[in-house]
Amino acid sequence: MPARIILVRHGETDWSATGRHTGRTDVSLTDEGRDMARRLGARLAAAPWNGLADAEIVSSPLSRARETAELAGFGARLHTDERLQEWDYGGYEGLTGPDIRAEREPGWLIWRDGVPGGEKLTEVGARVDAFLADVDARAGVPDPDTTVMHAADRDVVVFAHGHLLRIMTARWLGLPPDGGQQFKLGPATLSVLTWEYAERAIERWNDAAHLA
Repeated sequence: MPARIILVRHGETDWSATGRHTGRTDVSLTDEGRDMARRLGARLAAAPWNGLADAEIVSSPLSRARETAELAGFGARLHTDERLQEWDYGGYEGLTGPDIRAEREPGWLIWRDGVPGGEKLTEVGARVDAFLADVDARAGVPDPDTTVMHAADRDVVVFAHGHLLRIMTARWLGLPPDGGQQFKLGPATLSVLTWEYAERAIERWNDAAHLA
């Protein structure tokens, strides 16, 4: 089968549980978030995932993503990539959407209005594009008739953040970065980007069966 990109959003933090925008602040997992990561690891250790034995494991350098990967059992194979850090929310770091709309910008929507003093959405999109281009350079593109890729190709597992992974999914599908608004993503969920007849597709999205 073609190589896949398997997306894992980090487990729960105090800030994510209360809806606070968590960009570059290095917030740790809660006890519940750590349990989520272990449950995810138990699922990935079993069939049909079988520990993703040949997969490349890459994480955001922020501790909430790294700890999720480590608790899921991938610490020994993990490397980090700065491009996988969450959107820099600038002056809106640590604030909730309702707080921003009530106190600063009525009707504010991050996907449309952005953040003061932080990254532009296009800048996050450019980071994601560069990461995906590197994955493509290593993996190539599947043959539309055989769906067979080069023998060296392997899955890539990405442990990262909610907005970053939603933007990555939009760009994978050829949508503009603000297309990420259409993909809700919960903590410690499992999603899979793949190929269908040599075209990019989503195989699985926001799968939380291991958290039930």
